[in-house]
Amino acid sequence: MHYTSVTFLACLSLLPLVYGGKVLVFPVDGSHWVNMKFLIEELHARGHNVTVLRSSNSWYIKEESPFYTSITVNDENTFLELLNTFTREILVFRRQKHFLWTHLMLIIKAGKVFEEMHRNELAMMGNIFENQTLMDSIHDAKYDLVLTDPSLGSGVFLAHRLSLPLVLNARWTMHGEAHFDIAPSPLSYVPVPGVELTDKMTFSQRVLNVMTYIIQQTFKSRLVIPHYHSFCNKYFGEEIHYTSLLQNADIWLMRNDFIFEFPRPTMPNVIYMAGFQCKPAKPLPADLEEFVQSSEEHGLIIMSLGTVFGQLLSELNDEIAAAFAQLPQKVIWRHTGPLPATLGNNTLIVDWFPQNDLLGHPKTKVFVAHGGTNGLQEAIYHGVPIVGLPLAFDQPDNLSRMQAKGTAKVVDISTVDRTVFLDALKEVLYNTSYRENMQRLSRLHRDQPMKPLDRAVFWIEFVMRNGGAPHLRTQSFRMSWISYHSIDVILTLMVAIFMFLFVIVYIIRYFCLILLKKKVKRE
Repeated sequence: MHYTSVTFLACLSLLPLVYGGKVLVFPVDGSHWVNMKFLIEELHARGHNVTVLRSSNSWYIKEESPFYTSITVNDENTFLELLNTFTREILVFRRQKHFLWTHLMLIIKAGKVFEEMHRNELAMMGNIFENQTLMDSIHDAKYDLVLTDPSLGSGVFLAHRLSLPLVLNARWTMHGEAHFDIAPSPLSYVPVPGVELTDKMTFSQRVLNVMTYIIQQTFKSRLVIPHYHSFCNKYFGEEIHYTSLLQNADIWLMRNDFIFEFPRPTMPNVIYMAGFQCKPAKPLPADLEEFVQSSEEHGLIIMSLGTVFGQLLSELNDEIAAAFAQLPQKVIWRHTGPLPATLGNNTLIVDWFPQNDLLGHPKTKVFVAHGGTNGLQEAIYHGVPIVGLPLAFDQPDNLSRMQAKGTAKVVDISTVDRTVFLDALKEVLYNTSYRENMQRLSRLHRDQPMKPLDRAVFWIEFVMRNGGAPHLRTQSFRMSWISYHSIDVILTLMVAIFMFLFVIVYIIRYFCLILLKKKVKRE
């Protein structure tokens, strides 16, 4: 008995040290909150105390939750109304034909909307910093780390102000795609977001890639950098640049991987957790299950355009509904607003459905999606091919990757009508290569030694146990561009070679002159 007890205690001693840490979360609202919530729930399940710092006019982030306590900050900005108006304008713009002026106006409008978003976010963080009572209470709580989404940079500033380790739940930063802020990104084979290219580019495509990068950098310098630079100067002084605070993050939890992305350079503190929100499908509610089973051998199509685009323009809704009505499959369409006039008997309209559970249902044949990262990762996990209807933001780029991998058929919203949409549906339904390619990606996604969510939480706990992960941070960001590209070394070597050649030439010339003089004397 004594021997058994000793053995049991010895086994316990081999387990890693686990304790209930304290995590301060500064999230981004909307669809970004959907995936942050999965991390919060898992951290809570493992015994950690989670506090969420939220805005008083938050869209999805509730003040009361069994998984976290909240700190609510008064915020009077009207960005959500601005975003709703903008998404409506996007649909009008995208329905127009592909004229250069239309796209230019859309880019300019998007830039102004995002500039307003950054300005509002920084104003709220400024109010937090200047509320000494609030800052004292946060400081006195003695959190172990800050977990934030860097698509808005306020959480990065908060971590620095509190002198806490920083973990990023990232796909985007305030500048764009997160890899471009943390890892080398050669433009010869790393496509810039927005160009919808692969890692195999022709010469003209590489020209387009470089030109797009230059344009994006110009927009960033005018619409993003001034606001963050001004905030950083005001609260931390001119000696600290905000990009250095971002790049000093201990761990970057990336919401993608190389099943979805094209191969590219990365860094040791970048941890890939694509599909961390995906789970095996649970049984459907009885009414939904009955509708799904009524599809018999034809199967099911599901359609969802995410949290922002709940409804399309009425004429586009009518065209899509008319295409669905011509199919033998049953359709479940997540849609808000007036019902389409051409709605068929095979189509069920709902304002919400359990997307993961429907994607995992054996009768689901096709997923009609706008191309948001969460939905695409769930489709990969369950092996369901896609008909893509990209609308804005990163969606066209995401779906272009899926199309390049042979798992999706993308239709252009500017040209889509019932015929175009029906042809796309039939192609994905009856061309087996789409399902086969998606199921191959699903097998690759599942064939890994550790679940993505477990991997993400492990590294969050690693940072808590060790007070950060500075040994994983590269020194490249602390180097000037001259040192980073070894231009000083190259110039030094070139000067040394030039001097060596000069000396050699001088010596040869000197001996040649001596020999010439001797020859003249002999003559």
